[in-house]
Amino acid sequence: MHTFSTLPVELVYRIMDHQDELTLFCSMQKISRRLNQILSTYERYRTLTTLNLSARRFSVEGVRRLADTLRTNTTLTALDLYRNRFFAEGAQHIADALRTNMTLTTLNLGNNRIGAEGAQHIADALRTNTTLTALELDGNIFHAEGIRHIADALRTNTTLTTLNLGDNRIGAEGAQQIADVLQTNATLTTLNLDWNGMGDEGTQQIADALRTNTTLATVDLNYNEIGAEGAQHIADALRTNTTLTTLNLGNNRIGAEGAQHIADALRTDTTLTALDLDGNEIGAEGAEQIADALRTNTTLTTLNLDNNRIGAEGAQHIADALRTNTTLTTLDLDHSEIGAEGVQLIADALRRNASVKMV
Repeated sequence: MHTFSTLPVELVYRIMDHQDELTLFCSMQKISRRLNQILSTYERYRTLTTLNLSARRFSVEGVRRLADTLRTNTTLTALDLYRNRFFAEGAQHIADALRTNMTLTTLNLGNNRIGAEGAQHIADALRTNTTLTALELDGNIFHAEGIRHIADALRTNTTLTTLNLGDNRIGAEGAQQIADVLQTNATLTTLNLDWNGMGDEGTQQIADALRTNTTLATVDLNYNEIGAEGAQHIADALRTNTTLTTLNLGNNRIGAEGAQHIADALRTDTTLTALDLDGNEIGAEGAEQIADALRTNTTLTTLNLDNNRIGAEGAQHIADALRTNTTLTTLDLDHSEIGAEGVQLIADALRRNASVKMV
């Protein structure tokens, strides 16, 4: 009777051919020394660099087994554990693995409800991990306490460049924690803070940090209830910031007044290339302000004004700007109630400006 210890290598390979990636990665490890040796030469295992395990409903024990494998694995570079809800205990197992794993660069732990306790475990790992560059932690109910742990880790971590902290209910207090660390962190280039209820107070903290931060290129503040006052804080930061190229201010109810603040900044800004103002109730008046800025702005290439009820009047303002603007290449006016008249106005402008693509 054959066992894995005595089966011919070719037959073991055939058995492996019928296993899914998770089984190869975890369950076939540590059965025997010979099987480990065979596994290390098996092509599917050697080239397994990306593993998507989202929404698998892992138990904490399942996460522990996965983490044990991660400690010594040398091939995996990207791991997606989105929406498994393994809570703080599961986060601790992953954090322990990150202390010794030397190959993982991208990790998605979003929507696992790890809370402030789990945030502390991940933060502790970030202090010593030197390979992770992209980390998704959205939807984990951190609140301000959990964000404080992550922010503390960012003061010493020098490899993380992309961080998603969206939908963590951090409020203005949590925004202050992030803003403080942005004054000194010199590696983060992409930061997502959407759906965090920061309000204009928290937005002011982030804006103050943006005045001096010289590494962030992409910031997402979608759904943060910043209002016109928050828009003014961001606009003021844009006047001195020299690195931000992509900014999402969507769904923040900035209105026409907020649009004017942003437009004023766009007139002199020379770095922003993509701006999302989706769902901000700017109306025709706000569209006019943005359009006026487009006449002189020479760097913006992508603009989203979706769902702003600008109407045909607002479309007229945008169309007039498109006749002279030579840098905008992508424009979104979907759900803006411009009607047939507005569509015709935009179409006429596009005939003269072939560089712009409507989405």
